[in-house]
Amino acid sequence: MARRRERTEAPELPALYAMVHTGLEPVAADEISRELGGEVKKTTRGFVVFRVNEITPDLLKLRTTEDIFLMAWGSDSLAFEADDLDTIRKWTAKKPDWPALFKLHHLLRPKTKGRPTFNIICQMQGEHGYRRSDAREAFRAGLEGIIPRGWQFSNENAWLEIWLTLHGRTAVCGVRLSDRTMRHRTYKYEHIPASLRPTAAAAMARLAGIGPGMTVLDSMCGAGTILIEASEIGRRRRGDPIRIIGGDIDANAVFVAEQNTQRFGPIDLARWDAADLPLPSESVDRIICNPPFGKQLSSPDEIGPLYEAAAWEWNRVLKPGGRAVLLVMEQDLLADVLRPLRWKSARQLRVRVLGQWTTLSVWHKPD
Repeated sequence: MARRRERTEAPELPALYAMVHTGLEPVAADEISRELGGEVKKTTRGFVVFRVNEITPDLLKLRTTEDIFLMAWGSDSLAFEADDLDTIRKWTAKKPDWPALFKLHHLLRPKTKGRPTFNIICQMQGEHGYRRSDAREAFRAGLEGIIPRGWQFSNENAWLEIWLTLHGRTAVCGVRLSDRTMRHRTYKYEHIPASLRPTAAAAMARLAGIGPGMTVLDSMCGAGTILIEASEIGRRRRGDPIRIIGGDIDANAVFVAEQNTQRFGPIDLARWDAADLPLPSESVDRIICNPPFGKQLSSPDEIGPLYEAAAWEWNRVLKPGGRAVLLVMEQDLLADVLRPLRWKSARQLRVRVLGQWTTLSVWHKPD
């Protein structure tokens, strides 16, 4: 009599984690859940830990995350003492199934011709009882014998990267699946000073709730990053196309935006004064805007008048029931100028931008 074969279940995939711009963790977690069907296990400052049923290229299409990693190991119990170095070495050497992680990495990052290249990266933030170089040496010691012989070390654009990130009591080690184009994109041919990070712009576009047939405005568009991220959301939506409109008072900014957005049309661009928009009243469904920060203006005294003039024009062109997503440093000033317009604040996130704390806020204009 033939023996009955026992069913064997496929081994569970390792957890993944996303590095996220500080303050945008809930937006990234929402994107992971909605776009990937991922199960978010934990969010902490700068990280979202999650699981998916399958490792596919869709992981690399996330817009609000800086990087995606296969998790090798993690801990929330660093002691800030030299004993941490022994922990880093031992956990790196013994906890992960490195061959399995490398195999999953190769699914998304097929080998190129020539000798494979690798890099070992250690990041550390906060005060610890040891230097970053000490942590890196402990990390390298734990990886002794893990990297196949014959592979070539490379500091730039290595095919395989293994990261250790230490932030306060948290340590996370993983294999990087993404590359630098996830956080920097490939569309930014031209730049202007203090240009908004693409992941932050993508988070703003998601919070705007853009739907089919809508008209979306950025009245101070700078390099056009928000316009492009809004356009990408529109491209993924079924139904009537979305109209994207942007402009800036700075002629150079409009030129830069034209260069960056040319592959994402149609996007309407113009040079204008945000306090006097050449748009019909109640013609816009969504406003997404990152006005200049205080330090970007010649005098802090300019901020209040700028926000007030812009707010009155936003209110004029935004349809009743419309939504605005705004990123500013001076949130109290913004609230003061929107209060007479009876706009309601729906959500606020504290976000670190260019080394400064800002507020990303969602507002609804009354019907």
